[in-house]
Amino acid sequence: MNEPINKIAVLTSGGDAPGMNAAIRAVVRACTYYRVDCIGVYRGYQGLIEGDFKNLSARDVSNIINKGGTILKSARSQDFRTEEGRKKAYENLKKAGIGALVIIGGDGTFTGGLKFIQEYNFPIIGIPGTIDNDIYGTDRTIGYDTALNTVVEVIDKIRDTASSHNRLFFIEVMGRDAGFIALNTGIGAGAEEILIPEKDLGLERLVDSLKTSKENGKTSSIVVVSEGDKIGKNVFELGDHIKEIFPDYDIRVSVLGHMQRGGSPSCSDRVLASRLGVAAVEHLLDRSSGVMVGVTNNQVTTVGLNKAIKMNNDIDKELLKVAEITSV
Repeated sequence: MNEPINKIAVLTSGGDAPGMNAAIRAVVRACTYYRVDCIGVYRGYQGLIEGDFKNLSARDVSNIINKGGTILKSARSQDFRTEEGRKKAYENLKKAGIGALVIIGGDGTFTGGLKFIQEYNFPIIGIPGTIDNDIYGTDRTIGYDTALNTVVEVIDKIRDTASSHNRLFFIEVMGRDAGFIALNTGIGAGAEEILIPEKDLGLERLVDSLKTSKENGKTSSIVVVSEGDKIGKNVFELGDHIKEIFPDYDIRVSVLGHMQRGGSPSCSDRVLASRLGVAAVEHLLDRSSGVMVGVTNNQVTTVGLNKAIKMNNDIDKELLKVAEITSV
């Protein structure tokens, strides 16, 4: 930690998210600005173990800010879960003269980084990159805004079909055990009901809501379901169950899946990624380690990786109220 940092490596790990390339670009160009070499690590922690490194200059990251995915690729590494794997990764970093590491990803990525710090006291800063927005210590994660826009656009198209055919659509969105995507896109797309894991509405409440919608003259409905919702085992079984209760409903199920991760990042995600990429490099050069950079109240902040992993963001109760009021 007391040695001068002349080389900083950057990697992406876990699920890809729009804006990761913008974050990579910002890290590389911040290194260039502060006259520090930057090394790209391909395929996440597996690339650390295999020494899959490449020198990155400011020109190497030209024209990537608008691209989805990650130019450094991403992979889950079982080897990094072992002491032998982490030892090999450390040896490769030291052999390459790398003095610090920026990791871009979610809680799995941060868990691996925290373990590495504990074993080798190696300087690491985390950048939250996940569409789920389920990382504590930041108002927004990289990729979240783009995913919201993608989902709303798709639901708008589905609603055209629902209205044309008097159909009830159950639309499952990503989020694991967090309902941020479902809640915000449900409100933004005017869904009649939103099912999220943080607030178990129960099957009876859903049935009552659909009955009320029908009595109010609604001929088509959209129900947005977070993949972690606990009402049914899966959205298809939920659709089948509702069909038994409302046999006259023409029910369809759409699982949006990985399309939510793809696409060109929004302006908001590009700016967020750029801010956090620069902040990560600056914190490393200021001898900070073991923290994640995020944005709170539009200010760049830091939180310990241990807190980012263990703690959860609360769902916005005001948004729950708004969803209930605007769905009548």
